[in-house]
Amino acid sequence: MNLLVQKFGGTSIGNVNRIKTVAKQIALSKQLGNDLVIVVSAMGDSTDDLTKLALEISKNPPPREMDMLLATGEQVTIALLAMALNELGVPATSMTGSQVGIITESAYGRARILEIKTERILELLNNGQVVVVAGFQGKSLGRGDTAEITTLGRGGSDTSAVALAAALTANACEIYTDVAGVLTTDPRKVSNAQLMKNISCDEMLELASLGAAVLHPRAVEIARNYGVKLIVRSSWDNKNPGTTLTSKSKQSFGKEGLELNRPVDGVELVDNQALISLSHIPDQPGIAADLFETLSNGNINVDLIVQSTHQGNINDISFTISKDNLNSAKNLCQHLIKKFGGELTTQNEMTKISIRGAGIMGRPEIAAKFFETLSKVGINLRLIATSEVKVSCVIDSNRSAKGLRCVSEAFDLKDNQITINPKITTCNEPEVRGVALDPNQVQVSVINIPDIPGNAASLCQSLADAGISLDTIVQSEKKDNSNKKTISFTLNKQDRKNADQSLIPLLEKWPEAYIEDGSGIARISCVGAGMPTSKGTAGRMFRSLANEKINIKMIATSEIRTTCIIDENDGDTALKAVHNCFDLGL
Repeated sequence: MNLLVQKFGGTSIGNVNRIKTVAKQIALSKQLGNDLVIVVSAMGDSTDDLTKLALEISKNPPPREMDMLLATGEQVTIALLAMALNELGVPATSMTGSQVGIITESAYGRARILEIKTERILELLNNGQVVVVAGFQGKSLGRGDTAEITTLGRGGSDTSAVALAAALTANACEIYTDVAGVLTTDPRKVSNAQLMKNISCDEMLELASLGAAVLHPRAVEIARNYGVKLIVRSSWDNKNPGTTLTSKSKQSFGKEGLELNRPVDGVELVDNQALISLSHIPDQPGIAADLFETLSNGNINVDLIVQSTHQGNINDISFTISKDNLNSAKNLCQHLIKKFGGELTTQNEMTKISIRGAGIMGRPEIAAKFFETLSKVGINLRLIATSEVKVSCVIDSNRSAKGLRCVSEAFDLKDNQITINPKITTCNEPEVRGVALDPNQVQVSVINIPDIPGNAASLCQSLADAGISLDTIVQSEKKDNSNKKTISFTLNKQDRKNADQSLIPLLEKWPEAYIEDGSGIARISCVGAGMPTSKGTAGRMFRSLANEKINIKMIATSEIRTTCIIDENDGDTALKAVHNCFDLGL
């Protein structure tokens, strides 16, 4: 007999008629012999309505009271759905997050799950009951074991469902939503977006963190870490199989907590790297496309690409390649420099060191700890590139052994979690599986930072201490006589004001440094597990933007993701162009 956890969102159970329809669907699944745990959200816009009520009372309501209020939305839904199931002759019991045994941190509005006590659920299942659980909520145990209601934050019902599936070792977790599954991009903006039958959790983590709203990153993290089979399906089309998320990992629950399991599960070292920097090149559409198309045509496989924010009408682009390809790449770049101007510098004997894991950028303290660990032993960071599943730094090769040892110790990694010079093998996965657009970002640069070990760590730690997550961090290689660097990053618009306050102490230590805001931006990204074995992916993306006369403000890449920061007014056009570029709509 299969044990399934099924989650239904607010649109699926937005009124009484829809609740009755969902109850019939659940009854059919029960008749097929499945044991069922059903997780539901609040009906329709209930959460928004409750929030509005609170704001009519107070502009700054106490977080504890907000959790008390918002948790009632799901409580209404579970009772009504349990009634509908019993009316159909299906025994069902509704349970709040507290009753079901979801134990969380003591953090109102954004609590992470520590453990789930499954005894009561299993007892009800053994008695033939369908267990209907309120998503988005749990309880924390304060002083004297006093229970406090907590909510999990945005996407909390998805998180509840996947966490329950992990704790119960369910056969699958099915997320029922108002779309057919995970699509190649936003169908509201690109009419020919296609359904993906399968996607890896790593790819989904990238897409979810980049603006794809079908699943919250926290839910995908849990599925990835504990090997939960996760299926996203339509609430309205039972014949559609939806999208299945896959994971190669299957960790055990650690003492830290279900959602607090160590987010870093490996470190990787790639040596024999060379660094090429093009500085003072024109800041105009097509330059990046010309550069990386030329390299691809010359059979040069590029790894990291970093383009920092422009200054005036010029820009800098840096990238890494295998040291064996340095001379060929240098010659190709020199031809381009003659064509459009600029300066070329190269350096061999470089190494890329990376940490990997689920939801790294969602925990801002992780990147800060990584940078700080390297800086404490005097290792300067030449380039930084970040993503949701990987943070990479380019360092001098003569410091790589010490860097690897220190990072492994800092994150308590075992020998089997350390990879040196991994072989890139064909994985038969698409070069690009999906494209995401995020218009809710702002671009900030801290200019004239002293180029010494530890400053990148200090900047990230200051923001992490304020609870600010950075979505893209770019530190480019810049050659001038000032021995200063610029670190640019993007963050959510709602965090912009707090970022200034958190950086004031650093700016006092760096008298020549200052903060500069970029113009309004959008973030366009393509994601695919086949990127490492595909040449020219970045060049094709850049060319698709250049063909639309869209200028690229920043570039940041990781192993399975290429991101461009562009003008906010170009977002929708860019999304369609990049989606069509990789034939995702066919």
